[in-house]
Parts: sequence; C-alpha cells; structure tokens
Amino acid sequence: MKKCEQLYEGKAKKVFATDDKAMVIVSYKDDATALDGLKKGTIRGKGAINNRMSNHLMQLLEKNGVKTHFVEELNDRETLVRKVQIVPLEVIIRNISAGSFAKRYGVEEGIVFKEPTIEFSYKNDDLHDPLINSYHALALELATKEELETIKSMAFKVNSVLKEYFLSLGVKLVDFKLEFGRLPDGTIVLADEISPDTCRFWDAKTNEKLDKDRFRRDLGNVEEAYREMMRRVFGE
Repeated sequence: MKKCEQLYEGKAKKVFATDDKAMVIVSYKDDATALDGLKKGTIRGKGAINNRMSNHLMQLLEKNGVKTHFVEELNDRETLVRKVQIVPLEVIIRNISAGSFAKRYGVEEGIVFKEPTIEFSYKNDDLHDPLINSYHALALELATKEELETIKSMAFKVNSVLKEYFLSLGVKLVDFKLEFGRLPDGTIVLADEISPDTCRFWDAKTNEKLDKDRFRRDLGNVEEAYREMMRRVFGE
C-alpha cells in the first residue's frame, strides 16, 4: 500500500491518502492537548502506545461483533484503515462519575452508576464541542434516527466488551469517547481510536489514574501511566 499526500492533521494524528481510494493511513503523534486545546505538550512514546493499543482493542471488538475501520497495523505508529465519513458526534459512555460529568452535576468523582450513561457532543472545534441530545442531532442533520440507534447500540456493546476486558487486567473503565464513521455503502463502523487519550482508566485496587488525566491535571508520571497501560495490555 503506497502512502500518498497528507489529507488531514489533528491534535493527535495525521491522515494520509493511499493508492487505494477506499483506504487511508493514520499516523499517531506524541503531541498532547487538553482543556479545549489551551494546554499543549508532548507525551513521549504516546503515539506508538495509542496506535498499538487501539488496534488491539479494535480487533478484540471485531471478534465480538463490532464493525470497525481497522484493516492492518503497518508499524508502531501507522495503521491502515477504511476511509469513512466521520459522523460529527463524539459519543461518551460513562460507568463511573468523573471529569466533566462530576463538575457539571456537582457530584464527587468515583460514583459507580447502576447503568452506564451515554452523551453526545457536537464535534465542532469552533463551538467547543457542545453537549447535545439525539433530537438536536436530528435537527442539525448530523445523523439519521436509524444511525443514532445503531451508534447507541454499538457504543453500549463496546462498553460491555471493554469493561470486562479491562477489569481482567486490573483496570476500571471509568468513561471513554468514541467516534463513528460511514462507509461508502452507508454502513456505520467504529472509527478514530481507543486509548489512554480517549478513555479514563483507574487501577481497580488503588483508583490510580492511568490515562491522559495525569497530563490534564498536572499529576506527573504521565508517560509512566501510558506505559503501565501498555504493560497490562501486552505484558510489555
């Protein structure tokens, strides 16, 4: 597969065209941002960790019936994926109160929900990704009613698979962000990444944070936390 011109550069990844119009190459960076882009930095080795971990989890989800954009891991930082039209929604699943949920509703972090919650944010940097509901998504024509139902069903399926998987590694899956895309035939698939950048991971015994919150909150040992998650997933 030949790597061609760069199509896009985001906060954490670059996307390149290939000689197959149905495929693109995603390249993961060590750049880190937080607080709506106000905080910037570098987490050494993050790109390789996120790439490998995300690919591993995408393949786990595929085995459990969740369709994804994953095709092939090319090297430590680059992966071949199906080209999709991203649905402009960030889908957030929460199992435990933390982050913006705790702040928004004035509750402490660490409350375990009886049922997981789901939120949608409108994926728009200029508007700072505002929280919206499914009626807003329909009104803005971001997705159809059928697509929203598919996305919700897939998101909860991802949660049930990953929650059990991470618990087996001694990690609580607190919450996480997903993105979905449309293939040319309209099929909805899981896209983007699943990594310490997009998930909150807490040690199951100590509740030590093993994710990007260490960067957001200046907790220190950021690179060590990413490496610890890598060790738990791959035994490295």
